[in-house]
Amino acid sequence: MIQTDTEVERKEILKRYRKILRQAKPILKPGDTKLIKKAFNISLEAHKDMRRKSGEPYIYHPLEVALVCVEEIGLGTTSIIAALLHDVVEDTDMELEDIEREFGHKVMTIIDGLTKISGVFEYGSSQQAENFRKMLLTLSDDVRVILIKLADRLNNMRTLASMPRHKQLKIASETMYLYAPLAHRLGLYAIKSELEDLYLKYTDASTYKDIVKKINESRSYRNKFIRQFIQPIEEELTKQGFHFTIKGRPKSVYSIFNKMKKQGIPFEEVYDLFAIRIILDSDLENEKADCWQVYSIVTDFYRPNPDRLRDWISTPRSNGYESLHTTVMSNTGQWVEVQIRTTRMDEIAERGYAAHWKYKEKDSSGKTGSGLDDWINQVRSMLESNDGNAIEFMEDFRGNLFHDEVFVFTPKGDLKVLPHGATALDFAFEIHTEVGAKCIGAKVNQKLVSINHKLKNGDQVEILTSNKQKPTEDWLNNVVTSRAKAKIKDALREEKRSSILDGKEIVQRKLKAMKMEFNSEIVEQLRAFYELKTANEFYYRVGKGIIDPTTIKSFKDFKEAQASKTKVTGKVKDESSFTKEIKSLKGPDHDQLLIGEDMDVVDYILAKCCNPIPGDDVFGFVTVNEGIKIHRTSCPNALELLSNHGNRVIKARWTSQKEIAFLAGLRILGTDRVGLINDVTKVISNELKVNMRSITVDSDAGIFEGTIKLYVHSTEHLDHLIKNLQEVDGVIKVTRFD
Repeated sequence: MIQTDTEVERKEILKRYRKILRQAKPILKPGDTKLIKKAFNISLEAHKDMRRKSGEPYIYHPLEVALVCVEEIGLGTTSIIAALLHDVVEDTDMELEDIEREFGHKVMTIIDGLTKISGVFEYGSSQQAENFRKMLLTLSDDVRVILIKLADRLNNMRTLASMPRHKQLKIASETMYLYAPLAHRLGLYAIKSELEDLYLKYTDASTYKDIVKKINESRSYRNKFIRQFIQPIEEELTKQGFHFTIKGRPKSVYSIFNKMKKQGIPFEEVYDLFAIRIILDSDLENEKADCWQVYSIVTDFYRPNPDRLRDWISTPRSNGYESLHTTVMSNTGQWVEVQIRTTRMDEIAERGYAAHWKYKEKDSSGKTGSGLDDWINQVRSMLESNDGNAIEFMEDFRGNLFHDEVFVFTPKGDLKVLPHGATALDFAFEIHTEVGAKCIGAKVNQKLVSINHKLKNGDQVEILTSNKQKPTEDWLNNVVTSRAKAKIKDALREEKRSSILDGKEIVQRKLKAMKMEFNSEIVEQLRAFYELKTANEFYYRVGKGIIDPTTIKSFKDFKEAQASKTKVTGKVKDESSFTKEIKSLKGPDHDQLLIGEDMDVVDYILAKCCNPIPGDDVFGFVTVNEGIKIHRTSCPNALELLSNHGNRVIKARWTSQKEIAFLAGLRILGTDRVGLINDVTKVISNELKVNMRSITVDSDAGIFEGTIKLYVHSTEHLDHLIKNLQEVDGVIKVTRFD
């Protein structure tokens, strides 16, 4: 008998459901299975007629999200239920009240945090940013909202192949912009690495495939190398009575890509392609001593690089991460990163927040990873004080996610952990808002420094204050912590508010003196007359004395002149400056490109930030006042645009039009010799229809470095040219730059 598709799918659904129960078994309390079953049945019923873009039953998604929660993050029953039901409110008639009735207040709060806001948002904000903000607001109540959202995002990224291209770009960029840094901050390193790798896979497929291929090709050599490298260490550890496991693993595709990009080197030159991890079974009280003893064994066999020692055991990272990292030189002349940690530390490193809580409950001293709680409290206070727009908030929040840390001390010796790049002013706001607002400078290690002095590990900082001091706009450039930024913005807003009120009063008095009525129409005309965006901006400038109130007299004269002109001609306005501006911005020649769902030919401008040329992977972005702009997917601004304004992104694809030339830049590196420039320019001029715009050459101690700007038709054309240039004798490397 042939099984029907629905029968096969039913079996697959049950298989996935049972896997969740199997994984969760060790943590289930009596009655939990019954609750999970109820949630599963509700979700199954709610999504019964729905399919994913790939054609699979929709129920696979909540099941996979629940599995990630248990298996990869280590969450419990409440989270499994919330994961199974996380799309039910959005996709069906079921209300949050129904969920509260069935599963209690906790589950309802989490699902509310996961449910997107619908509706229209203020100008300058975006639905995506507002949804992020809503989700983060629930972070202060229940961190599980973020953890389930990360599981949801991981499953979306794993199944991104079935999505249309512009959706892939939007979702992948959003992931890189917010979710990967969040996973990093919450200590979920495995999830963070997978999200980054998947981002690269969908935004730069050729580079991704290339790195994966090279990692696979070097696998057998790598395994042999690792075996030889760890053999003496294993023998010595066993001899000294340690119980341990040693793992060797390659760095993630994205981190290799990042190194290549940052250092401008090919794959073959990335020196620490893999890391060795030594995991010890050790009692809590002996952990530190054991790890250092293992460090001493490793460095007996291999010479360490003194600049690459990282001790996160004595001072754990603020997300709870503890480990000892060192980079040592192997016998074959290769650098290898060695990470030394205990089983407890390894679980916290792999599972982050959930494991941190598990161990925290066991360790009543509260010593373990309290930095993570401090961070969540910090986010909480930042969320409470933030009333700016959502995109501004997102940028502040993001700024706080990916930083390394510096450890500094108060005059009494208390330790404060601040992000890398933090200044004396950040430290002042960390102590107290009042201290920050009145800060005029600091003493760092007994030396007088300015408020923008960057702090280093181990600095001892004393803040100097004055009652006359007030925060100014440029203070925002001198701080990196969200807390300091939020407090400075609060103070500036307060000051701005009083300046606006003063300005409004002055304008009212002035208009009254000139026998003009004070109403919204006049205020709007004044705003336009002074060419400002809002009436409040106008009041603020008057209040601060930037606009002299006596100049309002010239507004009255202008208004009277306009009135008499209108009487004579009967005309009010000519063509709007807005249209004129668009015409001047576009210029006469812009190529045609297929844009949008229907792949129509529409007018557009090429973005100056990344100069796309035909053949580049591109997307269209609907700007507020310049029509459609075309960006490369690898553009430095792409991440921010796609993450915060995904609704304005449209598909774009080149038709291969050969007759139009586009400006591209090439950087050439080589060993200098007589006639090299002549050979390089010959290759370019022999290439069909290539015009050079400029060439700059610098030669220093036998090394030749040149940049050439030239016009090409497409990426294919450019690649062909690069290939020919690389064959010139003495040329080492040719790369494209924006």
